[in-house]
Parts: sequence; C-alpha cells; structure tokens
Amino acid sequence: MAIRYGVQADTREECMRALTELCERLGAQPALLPSDTFGNGWLARAKRIPPAGRAPEPGQQ
Repeated sequence: MAIRYGVQADTREECMRALTELCERLGAQPALLPSDTFGNGWLARAKRIPPAGRAPEPGQQ
C-alpha cells in the first residue's frame, strides 16, 4: 500500500498552504487537493515520491 499523508484545516487556503509545506518538507506530491466533500473542514492528501530509478512498491502505481 502506498504511503499517504493528510492535512485537515478550517479553510481551503489554510489547507492548501499546509499541503504545499508538507510536500516541500517531505518530498511528496499532492494526491488530493483541498476538498470539503466530507463536511468536516477541508482535507487534502499527499503521497511519497519514489526515488528515481527505483521501481514503485506494490500498490504505489
């Protein structure tokens, strides 16, 4: 299974800022841009970027 990181915030702007910071610090990429679909604030997700030249682990395609 692929590793995922999550961000939750009160506003879309706050969630986007946190997602951007998370991706920069962890070398990740957005997997789900900020969404309020769940009705409990804004949620975003990021996933780890596999090292270059290395095949993705099962479930990370």
